[in-house]
Amino acid sequence: MDLEAVRQFCLSREFATEDMPFGPDTLVFRVGGKIFALLSLDEEIQRLNLKYPAENIEELRDQYAYVIPGYHMNKSHWNSIMLYDDIDVRHVQQLIDVSYQLIRNSLTKKQRESLI
Repeated sequence: MDLEAVRQFCLSREFATEDMPFGPDTLVFRVGGKIFALLSLDEEIQRLNLKYPAENIEELRDQYAYVIPGYHMNKSHWNSIMLYDDIDVRHVQQLIDVSYQLIRNSLTKKQRESLI
C-alpha cells in the first residue's frame, strides 16, 4: 500500500492531524491530541501502528500474517500492520477506522468539545 494513500486516508478522518514528534522517520496521526496511528517512513517494508480492542487483538493477529504485535507500543492494545505491496487496502482502511474510533471515543467531553 502506498504511503501517501495511507497518509491521505488517515487525514481524511474528521479532525485528524499529523506531526513528527519522534523525528523524521515516523509520521504520527492524532485526533484530539491523542495518537491513533503511527507510520514508519524509513523501513524497507513500511509499518503502520494502530490501536485495536484488546479482547480481539490475538484473533486478528492469528487471522492475518501482516498483523503483528505493535512495534514499540503496548502489545495488548496496539498492532503493527506490515504494508506489503499486495495488502488488502480496504482491510487496512477498516483497521485505521477502528483505531481512530477507539481513540476518538476515549476523548473526554472537554477534548471532544474542543474539536468543534
